[in-house]
Amino acid sequence: MSTDGDLIKLYSGQILALAADIPLTDRLASPEATIKRRSPLCGSTVTVDVVLRDGKIAEFGQDVKACALGQAAASVVGANVLGTTLPDLEAARDQLKAMLKSNGPVPDAPFGDLKVLTPAKDYKNRHASIMLALEATVEAFQSALSKQSA
Repeated sequence: MSTDGDLIKLYSGQILALAADIPLTDRLASPEATIKRRSPLCGSTVTVDVVLRDGKIAEFGQDVKACALGQAAASVVGANVLGTTLPDLEAARDQLKAMLKSNGPVPDAPFGDLKVLTPAKDYKNRHASIMLALEATVEAFQSALSKQSA
C-alpha cells in the first residue's frame, strides 16, 4: 500500500507543470478521425482529432479530462505528435506500456519526455489513464487511414 509520501513523490513538479500546460487542446473543425478513449477505473477521458498528410499527423487536437498523470502524458503527446507516423506512435505506445508494466526503457524520441512518468509504474491503477493519449492517437490514426483507403 502506498503512503502519502509516495503519492507526493509521484506527483512531481515536472508532472504537474506538464499537466498544467497541455498543447493542442483546440478540437479540429474538420478532422479525418475522432476517437474518444475512457479509463473505466478512474473515468479519465481523452478525445483526439487528427488530420493526416503524406502518412503523418498534420493536424491534431485533443480534449483531456484526466488526472494529472494522464494530463502529463497528453502534454508530452501533444508537444511531439505533429509529423509522426503510425509506426512512431505504435512504438511509443508499446514502449510506454512496457515502461509502466515491465520496467522497459523510456519511449524513444520524440516521446522521451514520458520518462517523467516512470515513478507511476508502481501505481497500476494509474496506468490506464497514462496510456489514454497515445492509445487514442494510434486509434485515430488507424481510423483516418482506413477512411482514406475506402
